Amino acid sequence: MSETLHIAIAGLGTVGGGVLRLFAENAGLIEARAGRPIRIVGISARDKHKDRGVDVSGLKWYDDPMELATTPGIDVVVELIGGEDGVAAELCRATLKAGRDLVTANKALLAFHGGELAALAQQHGARLGYEAAVAGGIPVIKGVREGLSANRISRVSGILNGTCNYILTTMEATGRAFDDVLGEAQAQGFAESDPTLDIDGWDAAHKLAILSALCFGGVPSMKTLHVEGIRHIQRADVIYAAELGYRIKLLGIATLTEDGIDQRIHTCLVPKHSPLGTVEG
Repeated sequence: MSETLHIAIAGLGTVGGGVLRLFAENAGLIEARAGRPIRIVGISARDKHKDRGVDVSGLKWYDDPMELATTPGIDVVVELIGGEDGVAAELCRATLKAGRDLVTANKALLAFHGGELAALAQQHGARLGYEAAVAGGIPVIKGVREGLSANRISRVSGILNGTCNYILTTMEATGRAFDDVLGEAQAQGFAESDPTLDIDGWDAAHKLAILSALCFGGVPSMKTLHVEGIRHIQRADVIYAAELGYRIKLLGIATLTEDGIDQRIHTCLVPKHSPLGTVEG
């Protein structure tokens, strides 16, 4: 078996904590599929003493996440801090400049700085992985980059935000108002305490910018992306749409035109029994 792969994780929120738990539960399976031993050798987050539901006592703690970029013995840095700038961006740049492989789930960072990070990776002989940044549970990025590499893509569209889809489908199923369902989503952990990125469409916009760059070439761009969320949707809208045989969905749509790439995030009327119309929760 190949030599051990040493990983460090920066950011231990919902995603980072989930990575630790999954690795603890499935380490043997992951290593068998990777064909080499894998060890998490360092972690970093803002609060050292927060209970994350997983034992981290045996892992080396770094108060300064920037140390992960240059500390000897680390092969891959996994950035799960979040945010388009600040320490997340600094850590990603430093990691790639050190020739160290980087994995990130940070869609906002990639939407604004993806071109720069890709160039740094190429310049310094490092690899940049970001499958988890866009619909990681499907997954879609590997499918576009590899499975569809010989295809000319002219349009990409889909539901890119689970929180909004949950709210819209629950409003339809229960007849309840937007604010009521949003509160429930927050209580169940489906929506953040500050849901702005989700319900105003920006989370989906970040993902669409990345998908557009992959499908059509070039680098992600937010400058020409039209963004509308679901904050304005009322109970009556959902009821009337259902009576007409439609469901309201927040869609991301990117189309390659003669004038460039048209990128849009907004609510659409989707036929109830269409593939997108049947996506629940």
